[in-house]
Amino acid sequence: MSAQVEAGAAVRAKVVARQGFLQVLRDAAEIAKKDLRVELRSKEILLTMGYFGFLVVLIFSFSFYSNDAPISAVASGILWVSVAFSGTLGLGRILEREKEGDCIRALLLSPVSRPAIYLGKTFGVLAFMVVVELVVVPAVDFFFNLRLTGEQAGLLALTLALGTIGYSVVGTLLAAMLLRARAKDVLLAIVLYPLMLPVLIVGVKATAALIAPDLPMEEFVAWVRLLAVFDIVFLVASLWIFEPLVMD
Repeated sequence: MSAQVEAGAAVRAKVVARQGFLQVLRDAAEIAKKDLRVELRSKEILLTMGYFGFLVVLIFSFSFYSNDAPISAVASGILWVSVAFSGTLGLGRILEREKEGDCIRALLLSPVSRPAIYLGKTFGVLAFMVVVELVVVPAVDFFFNLRLTGEQAGLLALTLALGTIGYSVVGTLLAAMLLRARAKDVLLAIVLYPLMLPVLIVGVKATAALIAPDLPMEEFVAWVRLLAVFDIVFLVASLWIFEPLVMD
């Protein structure tokens, strides 16, 4: 299989050199659309992630809420914990499907660049997490009566987008790395959460600053910029690591 993979790598190098980055994005979009079509038929991942995310919000809202605690701190923490926990459920499963029926081998041998495969899987995870957030955010808003303005809702969407991108970028890489490991679901959580701790902390801080009664805009902008820096660093590092990772 090693010789076949190396031959496929040579073909992919020529494809990337000839067609460039736009072709990589087109291939990634096709891979993501394939994952979404499969999921829309089964609804296995989305229903599980959405249901779990809602339960986390429901349980935590009754467990951690207190009249003495600031709503902004409690609600932002519960929001990001719910997104992180439910996202972990989808990360392992979306790549596990490729392993079933040895589809991952066919994907690796296809004339598609490794960055396209990685980005396609990342786009799929990102889409799943966006759907989950459409369940989790209204639940948090309902239980904590946040009453966000239009401006706050837009800024919250931006914050969640940046945090979700970082989570999907690193999570997809780790899920691919642990695809052949035993107890990969447990290992994924053990490895992922420490790496994602900076993103989660910054996301919580930015969200708390956003939904505070007196919006500290300077503080919010600083946290959002830090999230963007994390995303860029994680994306560049993941694209660089993914190809030698799957070659092994």
